[in-house]
Amino acid sequence: MHLNIREVSKLLKVSERKVNQWIKRGILRADRVNNQYQFHRSDLLEQTSSREIDVRAEIFSAAEPAGGHALSLVDTLRAGGVHHGLRGADKSTVLRTIVDTLALPSHADRESVWQLLVAREALGSTAIGDGIAIPHVRRPILFSGSPASISLFFLEHPVDFGAVDGKSVFAIFLLISPTARTHLQLLSRLSFALHDSGLKLALAHRASSPEILAEFQRLEDTMRQRARQEQQEQIDTPES
Repeated sequence: MHLNIREVSKLLKVSERKVNQWIKRGILRADRVNNQYQFHRSDLLEQTSSREIDVRAEIFSAAEPAGGHALSLVDTLRAGGVHHGLRGADKSTVLRTIVDTLALPSHADRESVWQLLVAREALGSTAIGDGIAIPHVRRPILFSGSPASISLFFLEHPVDFGAVDGKSVFAIFLLISPTARTHLQLLSRLSFALHDSGLKLALAHRASSPEILAEFQRLEDTMRQRARQEQQEQIDTPES
């Protein structure tokens, strides 16, 4: 789904001028079509992890299943695993090692997955700042019938990913999803989680798998509480 500047300003609750400033500074990426900027929702969700952008609940709405239950970050991270000591001297090598490490279905073409990720990076870095990256492609990595997963990789040595803040990347999240909707849902919840200072501190310390899972569990509890509060506010606020 593509969004224009007006729709993005409404979602992020900032002025259209602010959105244009973020584009010029490289904080937000957009395609220029017929002299108008267009944003892909998955790109926007990833980019809102930037520390300058406050993630609002409205941006999650298109990714959440109607009447269903949100996917658990803890369960999907447990499925993908937390991996320490990943080696690689540059972005391409790191991505190659990640793809080789992933638990993919037997029919998966790992070479194609790697090429897609490298091609995406050539369009613009997926580093979101503070040493964190979420490699992804416009067409999400989908494997029908496979469970959704988030894999976290800690690099043995930080690698330059061309981040806007100039910091080398030491932690990489990679999402595997059975459907595009699942991909958006996971990406939206991960984007929200990565605003949390406690989680960022655990990542900076290359915390153990149990410690990282505990941080995500704490954040999931926070998300559920926030969702209940917003639902109650909608009930309590009379329609104008």
